[in-house]
Amino acid sequence: MAQRPGFPIKLNTQAKAQPVKAPANKPASSNPQGLGLDSSAVRQRMVQKLAAQGLKDPVVLQAMGAVERHRFVESALVNQAYEDTSLPIGLGQTISKPNVVARMIELLREGANGKLGRVLEIGTGCGYQAAVLSHVASEVYSIERLKGLHEKARANLRHFRLANVHLLFGDGMLGYPKGAPYAAIISAAGGETLPQAWLDQLALGGRLVAPTVTANGQQALMVVDKTDQGFKQSVLEAVHFVPLKSGIS
Repeated sequence: MAQRPGFPIKLNTQAKAQPVKAPANKPASSNPQGLGLDSSAVRQRMVQKLAAQGLKDPVVLQAMGAVERHRFVESALVNQAYEDTSLPIGLGQTISKPNVVARMIELLREGANGKLGRVLEIGTGCGYQAAVLSHVASEVYSIERLKGLHEKARANLRHFRLANVHLLFGDGMLGYPKGAPYAAIISAAGGETLPQAWLDQLALGGRLVAPTVTANGQQALMVVDKTDQGFKQSVLEAVHFVPLKSGIS
């Protein structure tokens, strides 16, 4: 498979896409808060389980081990943060299972040599997947249609000071044309069809990974590669994501 393309990191745009930074008077702490166990050790056990489940990409496994998932879940659920389960994050949305996050990013990186270029994430949610993507991509643009979650993700990510992650509030079905073309596009919501805007904004040689509703009415992961001959689609395993919706709220 051809190497995923890379693109310039900086964009000449006036869009309101701002990197997430910690306040100057509040330095990021190296000590995880709200978790009674050693966070690093617990994360490494999670990574070991992911590897045992078939995840092979060392870059993805390293990224999963680097991001403190407990910072993205509600305090009452913090003891479940490193279990392979989805958890509610408010507004009817969930944080995806670690296995699903790792699997989708591994699919994005298939055939890549080094970091991906610019990545578009549809559905920021609580910000966890964007944080993982920041370790495997040069630049991440993440768009969220629910204002409450957009603000929650900004608060969650501030601790990490990820200058290559840009959060946008808007309709994910429209993508983000000012950042196109993208080396990869990943969606955390699934509809009956893939929005044309996503396909248009995908770079030649780029890859899109998203859940989609199949002919039997169930969701499955779909991988789309943009080639010289057109789009090549592959339907993979069954998944369960929130439905893809248009507009903002």
